[in-house]
Amino acid sequence: MINISESVEACANHYGEQADAMRTYLLEGQARAVALSNRGPIKFQQTGELVAEIRTAYSEYGFFIFENVLSDEELDDIKSDLDAMRTQFPTGPESQVNVAGEPALGADAKALTLVWSKPLGDPLGGTELANGRHQVKMFEPEAGAEAPLAAPFILLGSLQFSDACLRTYAHPKLLKVTESINGPDFAPFNEALFIKEPGIGAAVSWHQDGVTHWDSSDFDEDIHGFNFMAQVYGSTAVNGVWVLPGTHKQGKLDIQALVAESGSERLEGAVPIVCNPGDVVICNRQLLHGSFPNCGFERRITVNFGFHKRSSVLGVTGGGIHSDAQVFDEEIVARRSRAIGYAIDARKQRFPDETPYEYKPFATSGDAYQWDPSARANLKDYNLDDLSI
Repeated sequence: MINISESVEACANHYGEQADAMRTYLLEGQARAVALSNRGPIKFQQTGELVAEIRTAYSEYGFFIFENVLSDEELDDIKSDLDAMRTQFPTGPESQVNVAGEPALGADAKALTLVWSKPLGDPLGGTELANGRHQVKMFEPEAGAEAPLAAPFILLGSLQFSDACLRTYAHPKLLKVTESINGPDFAPFNEALFIKEPGIGAAVSWHQDGVTHWDSSDFDEDIHGFNFMAQVYGSTAVNGVWVLPGTHKQGKLDIQALVAESGSERLEGAVPIVCNPGDVVICNRQLLHGSFPNCGFERRITVNFGFHKRSSVLGVTGGGIHSDAQVFDEEIVARRSRAIGYAIDARKQRFPDETPYEYKPFATSGDAYQWDPSARANLKDYNLDDLSI
């Protein structure tokens, strides 16, 4: 694992009188995290289901760390795309051009693309944004004098901007994991890049992702789906996502009460998701999670993409966070699933010796997809159909 001792000190020093408490929290959390029995390679039974020990650990904790999923070659592809995208980012939150004065990435998009924050800020906490699910405001340290006024920290609809992310979306082992948990007719959800640059990366206040099914008579631990979090540079207690294990089974939580009981946003019992480059985390969307501002020295870039059970979205009115609230019917689910088809073919072109995943709904419908320039145009603004529940 990455040595984070210097980053812990840098982070703690931003917390003034709370420095000792923050230092202890980070170090003890990191130690608890690596001691959990929820990490290892992806393994399947002969039937194609995940092996029992992985499924049991995921159910117990609400997350599991799949180790060494992405090859160095695939990581290099993602890093190359990230470098290219950075040159296309707008010069600021209100800008429509990049540093070269050309139309910026997402300038003509109908859907929200880049989300910005002041350095080390918490733009969502304590606001009504995202249906008010970020109930508390995280501590916002002062950034260094050299920090920009604002920095991107989330890129939504990432598959239309990065071929490497599109290919990772179709990783056959990850889609097989998805089938094992959500069934062979699983439905897509949402994709994003989380950008936590050292010294400026924003906090994401404690929250649960689920919106629509908390009071459902069919409520269970998987009804709001899950996210994969593919780690490009690794993840630590300083720059990573923290979770409160087991909370995905407890329904909708009173986060303000949990913070009050703990005496600060350093929630008792929480652990960071600690992993290396190339690891991919599966995280239940009902699990209470959040992240502190990245006051350390290591960057974290996470390639996020999630999936649902089809029964969780069909006939359901969306939560309206990632897309406008609408009733999700078969037509919308099929249209949104095009991204899976394009991704499978894009990956097949890049990794021809790999056995591609076969998505059952395409076999039933007879739909065939080819990744080419016309497909790229067809993917534009695809995230207007995000199946947000």
